[in-house]
Amino acid sequence: MAEADPRDLDVVLEGVGPRLRALRLRRETTLAQLSAATGISVSTLSRLESGGRRPTLELLLPLARVHQVPLDELVGAPPTGDPRVHERPIRRGGSTYLPLTRRPGGLRAYKQVIPPTPALPAGAEPQMQTHEGYEWLYVLSGRIRLQLAEHDLVLSAGEVAEFDTRMPHRVSNPGTGPAEVLNLFGPQGERLHVRARPSRTDRRPAG
Repeated sequence: MAEADPRDLDVVLEGVGPRLRALRLRRETTLAQLSAATGISVSTLSRLESGGRRPTLELLLPLARVHQVPLDELVGAPPTGDPRVHERPIRRGGSTYLPLTRRPGGLRAYKQVIPPTPALPAGAEPQMQTHEGYEWLYVLSGRIRLQLAEHDLVLSAGEVAEFDTRMPHRVSNPGTGPAEVLNLFGPQGERLHVRARPSRTDRRPAG
């Protein structure tokens, strides 16, 4: 087996800094914010991006975790030809999220598995949440209860909802089994842009 050319390794490492900087800027993150999230000093992060510090596994692993990208994306590894997305499940608030995209910014897609939600104690108010962004959800299976401001809706498989996440909202599962939802989430103001809709004239009465 031929040995790797050290010059090839140098070329790969030289590309890490600009890639880290571009990724951070796309996410609109400052060096100080990235330092707080990774525990890596601002000066070290700055030298990594400028090429003044040689990237190591100890530095790249926390950066890949915070940016939510695979390590091979940071080092510019060549594609393997495998089209599958190999992302680790994220567990939050009792739900399991399966990332379906690798994009560090813009619209992101998740498959969410929601277990049955326990009933609230008598007189207890549901805990609503608000945050920046816009969400589109499609129920794949089961039933979903969407409490959105003054609205209280139950969605079944095949139904869709979209809303501004700055509005108080809560998504729960009123059923007895797990529910599966396809989520598309984007930054504030970034909605889905529908390019084609069925025309009313295309609808024919059932014969």
